[in-house]
Order: sequence, then C-alpha cells, then structure tokens
Amino acid sequence: MLKSLLAATLIITSVSGAFAQTNSKRSGTAEEQRACAPDVSRLCRDVMNDSDLTVLGCLKANRAKVSASCNKVLVSNGQ
Repeated sequence: MLKSLLAATLIITSVSGAFAQTNSKRSGTAEEQRACAPDVSRLCRDVMNDSDLTVLGCLKANRAKVSASCNKVLVSNGQ
C-alpha cells in the first residue's frame, strides 16, 4: 500500500512542467503530467516544490475543484 501511495504521489507531483524539469527524480507519463499540471499550478502553487505527499494532499483537499482529467489520474493511482 505504501509503495503504491508513493508511486502515485510521484506521478501526481511531477505534473508541473517547470517543476518536472527542476526535479528529474519525479515520474509520471507525459499524459498524466499534462492532465494535472493546470490543477497543480492553479490549486497548489504554494506547495508545488514541497514533498510529494504535500502536493498530493493539496490535490486531495481541493478534490471538488480538480479537473476531470486530473481526477482520473488520481483515481487510476488509487487516490
């Protein structure tokens, strides 16, 4: 469970183009990054450079405002 949570957070937090470029250790497909980048920039800008769990927590806290495409990424990764 923890392993899948960490994998999901790595995917979610790698979604910002600039953020992904500055931290190449983050992962996620280009499609997943495109799906959530606007949401991370819009809803979680203040914590974008914090830990994976912090960004994931922000997206989850703003779940009602997250786009359908990003929500699909969250759901597909067990979030």
